[in-house]
Amino acid sequence: MGSTTVVIGPALGVAAVLAVVLAAAVAAGARLGVARSTVTAAVRATLQLGAVSLLIGAIVGSALASIGFVLVMVVVAAWTGGRRMTVDRSGWWALIPIAICPLPVVGALVAGGVVPASGIAVIPMAGILIGSAMSATALAGRRALDELHARRGEVEAALALGFLPRDAALEIARPSAAQALMPALDQTRTVGLVSLPGAFVGMLMGGATPIQAGAVQLLVLLMQVAGATVAVTLTLELVGRGMIRRPVPVG
Repeated sequence: MGSTTVVIGPALGVAAVLAVVLAAAVAAGARLGVARSTVTAAVRATLQLGAVSLLIGAIVGSALASIGFVLVMVVVAAWTGGRRMTVDRSGWWALIPIAICPLPVVGALVAGGVVPASGIAVIPMAGILIGSAMSATALAGRRALDELHARRGEVEAALALGFLPRDAALEIARPSAAQALMPALDQTRTVGLVSLPGAFVGMLMGGATPIQAGAVQLLVLLMQVAGATVAVTLTLELVGRGMIRRPVPVG
């Protein structure tokens, strides 16, 4: 039986370059305004994944180094998620929804023996959950703040009716912020029918049986839904309380 792993060689590099060129060319032709960003993102991904691959290979044998790497991931995710919502320093509050679910969940999985207590298992699992929480936090916060800005008159009307500031903000922002859960829910609903997610494919290519790969992927998806739900709820609360905000325009 042949190898199930991707062959690293010139053909892989050519395929990657062609994918970037195609994406940039289509974006430029359609005037989407993201052609340059596409190339920049590809270059950054190449450099970052190269560096991270070497780093992970060096630290997976150390539990403390692996934990430190996960904490760095949380900080970078909070910085990125915060910038997606606001230029204000209040964006750092994104650290709470991004960290409060993934870290305890991964710890519980390790303690319960579901995930091996090794860096090669903990780092990918934590990365998946942190990335999902970051996306949910950034999307929920951005939509909530956009909605509050666009419907400021309705917020003021609710305040005039006696609503507390938090309650008035949540009443307006909640439906829009809840849409941030749709990507995780849609992926869970359609798994196996529309797409085969990365964890499933990666385990199959690594030699796991389809049953093992399916079990791990199911766990990942359900953990992502739980983490995204907690992240969206906490983000909405932080926005409602004015802890995550946008600077008020002058003039």
